[in-house]
Amino acid sequence: MEADYADKRILITGGTGSFGQTVTEALLERGAAEVRVLSRDEAKQDAMRHQFGDSRLRLYIGDVRDYLSVERATRGVDYVFHAAALKQVPSGEFFPMEAVRTNILGTENVIRASEDHGVKSLVCLSTDKAVYPINAMGMSKAMMEKVAQSHGLNNPTASTIVSCVRYGNVMYSRGSVIPHFIRQLRDGNPLTVTDPTMTRFMMSLADSVKLVEHAFVNAKQGDLFIRKAPSCTIGDLATALCNLYGITPDVRVIGTRHAEKLSESLATGAELARSDDMGDYYRINPDSRDLNYAPYFEEGVEGISAFEDYDSHTTERLTIEGVEELLLSIPQLRSDLEKWTKDGNNSARVHV
Repeated sequence: MEADYADKRILITGGTGSFGQTVTEALLERGAAEVRVLSRDEAKQDAMRHQFGDSRLRLYIGDVRDYLSVERATRGVDYVFHAAALKQVPSGEFFPMEAVRTNILGTENVIRASEDHGVKSLVCLSTDKAVYPINAMGMSKAMMEKVAQSHGLNNPTASTIVSCVRYGNVMYSRGSVIPHFIRQLRDGNPLTVTDPTMTRFMMSLADSVKLVEHAFVNAKQGDLFIRKAPSCTIGDLATALCNLYGITPDVRVIGTRHAEKLSESLATGAELARSDDMGDYYRINPDSRDLNYAPYFEEGVEGISAFEDYDSHTTERLTIEGVEELLLSIPQLRSDLEKWTKDGNNSARVHV
């Protein structure tokens, strides 16, 4: 079941990023009355204005840290996609309070403005780094989820449904490893790999949009959704890209970076114990215990220890051929491969 966007007004915070542009295109194609983008970057907004050339796209300069700019952009909106965030792990390590201001306090502003203006549904985008977080970015995203879930705990009759989605690596998104590897390939440089055995969940931009839409259609107050996804090793990802571009793999191992894990988890065993299997998705129901402290300290829940974490080391592992097939599903990568071939690199394996 698809979300019905016909004649609806939708706000995307942080909407000039890869996810925002992909979902903007989908919303306009499916008849949205208005798509609003709230972000701080006027250059990227101007690029979007020229790219889409659609009067239904409305661009708002503002910052989720500032309640008034969020409040202004939320007036008259039906749905909100909250994608604005500080996402770079190294930046968060050096400037953790900036992650707090954007990822935690900014989320509180978006929730409050959505409630104040009667938004029907708000979906907050989170990350697998929020599970067992070891870095400031992941910790701030974990707190973002708690802020979102607390809305339902404190406002059980609220008209605005607030839910979260949690996803792994979104392939070919801005700042991700795939465009980085492609730049290195095109420049004739070795691919710099942290640890070839490191695993990550793989998700396309299209699937990340489907995950958010699934939340809009199915969410109850405080729900968190994940999409089942395969994983691959970083070493196999590098080899698959070299194969597609017809280049002999040349990989330089640089070692695990600061605040980086060997694998990532999309859900803990405790979360899966209270989840619903929805086919391609898990719905993780909120912990509904109230401020009666007995259920926290004097009573437990049977069966939680029977569930394992949903981890990139233990989920379905793609072969190199499987990674190649998944990579070829990315339109931007297919376009780059075609250009690579036309420029005289005829050994590239392009399947058009």
